Parts: sequence; C-alpha cells; structure tokens
Amino acid sequence: MQTADKDEVEVEKSSKKLNKSVLESVKSLTDAADEFEDNLTEKKEAVSNIGAYWSSAKMASYSDAKAHDESRRYDNAAMDHQNMTAGRYVATRFSTLKPPMAKVPNPFTLLAMLNGQQWLFFLVGFLAWSWDAFDFFTVSLTVSDLAKDFKKTNAQITWGITLVLMFRSVGSIIFGIAADRYGRKWPFVVNNILFIVLELGTGFCKSYKQFLAVRALFGIAMGGLYGNAAATALEDCPAAARGLISGMLQQGYAFGYLLAVVFARGLVNTTSHGWRPLFWFGACPPILIIIFRLCLPETAAFRERERVRNASGSLTSTFVSEGRVALKRHWLLLIYLVLLMAGFNFMFSPNAVTVTQVLANLGAMTGGTVIGYSSQIFGRRFSIIFISIIGGALLYPYTFTTNKRVMAAAFFEQFCVQGAWGVIPIHLMELSPGSFRTFVVGTSYQLGNLVSSASSTIEATLGERFPLPPLKKVKRYNYGKVICIFMGCVFTYVIVLTFVGPERRGHHFGVEGDDDMVEAVGDGATAGALHRREAMGHDRDSSDGDVHEKGTHTHATHT
Repeated sequence: MQTADKDEVEVEKSSKKLNKSVLESVKSLTDAADEFEDNLTEKKEAVSNIGAYWSSAKMASYSDAKAHDESRRYDNAAMDHQNMTAGRYVATRFSTLKPPMAKVPNPFTLLAMLNGQQWLFFLVGFLAWSWDAFDFFTVSLTVSDLAKDFKKTNAQITWGITLVLMFRSVGSIIFGIAADRYGRKWPFVVNNILFIVLELGTGFCKSYKQFLAVRALFGIAMGGLYGNAAATALEDCPAAARGLISGMLQQGYAFGYLLAVVFARGLVNTTSHGWRPLFWFGACPPILIIIFRLCLPETAAFRERERVRNASGSLTSTFVSEGRVALKRHWLLLIYLVLLMAGFNFMFSPNAVTVTQVLANLGAMTGGTVIGYSSQIFGRRFSIIFISIIGGALLYPYTFTTNKRVMAAAFFEQFCVQGAWGVIPIHLMELSPGSFRTFVVGTSYQLGNLVSSASSTIEATLGERFPLPPLKKVKRYNYGKVICIFMGCVFTYVIVLTFVGPERRGHHFGVEGDDDMVEAVGDGATAGALHRREAMGHDRDSSDGDVHEKGTHTHATHT
C-alpha cells in the first residue's frame, strides 16, 4: 500500500509538472503568436507604404518623362529652323507661337531651385548691372549743374550721354570676346575697375573736352558689362527658373535709376563741390562688386566648355574655329538680334526726376519680373507680343492724360515696356551660339542701342509736324501726340520682329548637344571631355537644367 501510495504521489507530481510545463509552453506560443501577428501587421503596413510610394514615384517619373518628351518634340519643331526652307519657316511662325502652357511651379518654389552658388552668381550680375545703370544716369540727373559748371548749354552736355551710347558697342565687342575666350570672371573684374577709374575721372574733370573724353571711355566700359552680367547670372540657372530670374535681372536697370535719384538728392549741391560727389561716390560700390566676384569661380557652363577646348589641343585655335562655325551658321540670326534690340531700345523711357517717373520705374520692376516668369509658361515670343499689344493699348492714356492720373498710366505703361524687356536677357541667351554667348548678347543689345540713339532726332522731326499755339512767342509742339505715334510704331515693329523670329526656350547651355562645338572640335574631343567629367563624379552641369545637386531632377521645358 505504501508503495502504491508513493507511486500515486509521484505520478501526481509529474502530472502537475507536466501541466505546468504545458501551460508555460502554451503561454509562450501565445505570446509568440501575438508578437508574430504584430510584426506581420507592421510589415503589411510597411509594404503598403512602400507600394504606395513606389506607385507614386512611378507616376511622377512617368509624368516627368512624358512632359520632357513633349517638350523635346516642341523643341525640335521650334529649333530646327536652321534646316528649314524659307517657306516652311514662315509657315511655322504661327504654330510655334501657340503657348505651350507649361506647368511651372510658383515663383517661390522656382527661387528655391537655385543653390547657393547660383544665387551668388545672380546677385553679382544684378548688382553690377544696377550700378552700371546708376553710373549712366549720373549725367542725365546733373545736366543743368554740368552745363553751369562747364559754361555750356544743356544740349551740349547731353553729348556726354550720346558718346556713351556710341561707344558702348565697342565695349561689348572687346569684353564680349574676352569673356567668351578667357572666362566671365576676369573681364568682369577689369570692366568694374574701369568703372572706378572713369567715375572718379568724371568727378575731377575741369573742362568740357575732358568731360566728353572721359564719358566716351565710360561708354566702352558700360558696353562691356551687359553680356557678361547676363551670362554670369543666367548661365548656370535651373532651366525652369530662367524666365523669373531673367525678369529680375533686367530690372537692375530700373533699380539703378532709382538709386541714382536717391543719391543725387543726397549728394548733389549739398557740399561746396556741387555735382562732383555723386560721381566720386559712384566709384565706390564697384570695389565691393569686384571683391564679390573674386570670391566666386567661373560658371559651370564655361568650365565645361573650357574642358572641351583643352581636350582639343590649342585653346586659341579652337576658339577661332568656334568663331568661324558660329559666323557661318548664325550670321542671319545675329542680324535679326540687332534689329530686334533696336526696336526694344526705341521704347520710350524718359529720365526726368519726377514722382511720375519714379512710379513708372516701380511699374517697370514689377512688369519685368511678372512677364519674365510668365514667359516660362506661355513662351518667350508669345509673352513679348502679348504685353506689347497691351502696352500699345495704354499709349493713349499715357500720352494724353495731363493731370495726376498720368501716374497710374505711367506705372502700367512701363509695366508693359519693361515686361517685354524682362524676357530679353534669357531670350538672347537661349538664341545665342554657346561659344560666343557673352559677345552676341552684349553686342546685339548695344548695337540696337546705337541704332535707337536717333530716337530724339526722330521725335523732334515729328514734333514739327504737330505745332501748338506759341506761348509768349515760344514755339511749342504736341509731343504727347508725337510720342503716341512714335511708340505705336515701335510696338508694332517689336511685335512683327518677335513674331517672325525664332525661339529656343529651355535650350541647354552646356556643351552636350552643342552642334557648333562638335563641328569646331569634333565628336572625339567633346565626348572625351564629357566622359572625364562623368569619371570624376561630376553631375551634369546645372546649366543643362535637367539635373541638379543632391540628386534633385527637374526637366527643362522646351519650345
């Protein structure tokens, strides 16, 4: 019995241990099942998120690729004008004018596309162009004081302005070729050194002849800056942001005028030196602009072009070959650009210091930025033509309003004039041959300016056809009507020239795809330089507009 009882106790203990072990195992299995279920839920959610993200990325990639392909097709239709017959080219002027209605991000998103270096390039170009305008307007704002000091008439003093206009073309040729051959940086620096010397020299002139000589030399310096400033500011700019940045850059001219007005009121005739402190002061900011530019490298687009030239052997002979190719292939385009810029420079912009003119320049700055941005959506040619039509419609209130309401008319008229101008920097850059971009942009602008220097004579001749009753035996003319007729003709001319001209919105500024460079140096040198760039781990230059830093991809919009 004792043995049986002992066995029963042992069995009971074993049974309890077994039950306990089973319960523990079941609990462990339950916990493991719960943990597995939680992990499975998390993984399902992760897989779902990855799937959604991948689907979204695929759709975005597809949309980008589709938009890029569409832009390429539009680009090919618009850019193949060099291989078209005359009849075919004329026929495509209507079809290529159709607004592409490109989807462009809001202005703040576009501004955020620029990296730090691109912003610095824009700022140095904008500041230089603004101070260029400041230096130009210093004479027009002090004509009476200069005439009194040099014992000449106001008309004789304005020859100082005419000489500047005449010699600007010389500067654009000299500094344009230098910038395309040796880089944007050092010609820019030399240009601003000349500004310093010549502004100081103007302030120290003792005679009328000295004044004219110094201003003629100043014209050379002033003419050399525009093309370089445009290339520096826009060459590396992301393609999608070009229109907006172009509009902002061009308004440096109006901004420079406003600065000249402000400092003229503070510096002219406030000391015993009369008008001279304004010119002495004008020589100071270029020192800071030079330091600013020295801190920056060459643009990426020029560095890439320089690599191809180095790969081909002789830099000078390669540059000369590029010049021959550009002249052979683009001579008709160069003539067109000069004619187009003549029309733009004929657009009326008085220099008198009045509240109305200040408001007009504020309108100009607004219009240039807005229409520059819009040209990225509607196209360069369409934007210029549209805003020129609006400007023509506003001529009547602008020229025939005689009370304070003219301020509003002046604001919106200059909004239209400079709105069209806001497209010009990037339009010229995209049309210009890549190897001579600075030269073509600057020289076409300045030669057009030279042609338009006859505007005052034309207006005076027209004025004689519309006399008013004399006031105290002083002859008077209806210049409101004259300006209305003259500007109406100018707007019509600009509209027609823009309509018949080409457009290359979104054109790549890099060497890749530059047929001129390939013809000048051969496929081998071009491909070798690009291959070395890729081998060194360099991304495609931002001037291409397709690939940017940190892997951010955006596609250039072409028309």
